[in-house]
Amino acid sequence: MTPIRHKDSESDPVLDAVRDCVLAVGVRRTTLTDVARRAGVSRMTLYRRWPDVRSLVGDLMTREWVDVATRAMPERRPGVDARTLIVDGLVSGVAAFREHPLFRKIVDVDPELLLPYVLDRRGASQEALLGLLAQALEEGRADGSVRAGHTERQARSLLLVVQSFTLSLRTMTDEEDAELSTPAFLDELRSLLERTLAP
Repeated sequence: MTPIRHKDSESDPVLDAVRDCVLAVGVRRTTLTDVARRAGVSRMTLYRRWPDVRSLVGDLMTREWVDVATRAMPERRPGVDARTLIVDGLVSGVAAFREHPLFRKIVDVDPELLLPYVLDRRGASQEALLGLLAQALEEGRADGSVRAGHTERQARSLLLVVQSFTLSLRTMTDEEDAELSTPAFLDELRSLLERTLAP
């Protein structure tokens, strides 16, 4: 499958500015005034697009997460089936998310920002990822490498699995051996995904 560049992954000076602010001081200490100053725009310009910092950070997260996911999905290669590409992309995506500076900052300083997307509702980035997964699953069915099933439900199930590894992996590793055990857990994830998708 060919990675799809999401429109929000394009450079935006305001989103770049809020990313810099969040990386510097966290979400709670970021203000629209700080963002406007860094972006070189007026506060009123920001208010026309975003009512508050949280909505601005939501758009930033969508841009960053979709960009990470699309970059992680490998391009189609001769002799490689779609299931292999899906599994490689999801495992690489989990590793990339866990190393992403913005993700790490939010998890460490403002984890409550992620709770609505874990407990209550799907966000724009999750919807975009579900679209990518559904397309990949259809390609896998076409080449015989992915089992038959309800495409939307399979995509959602895959996202549930990789979200749990992304968000909760450090709760299952001990601090002293995290560097060694994380690759082993990613191998387990690979095995889970392979068995889930195999015909």
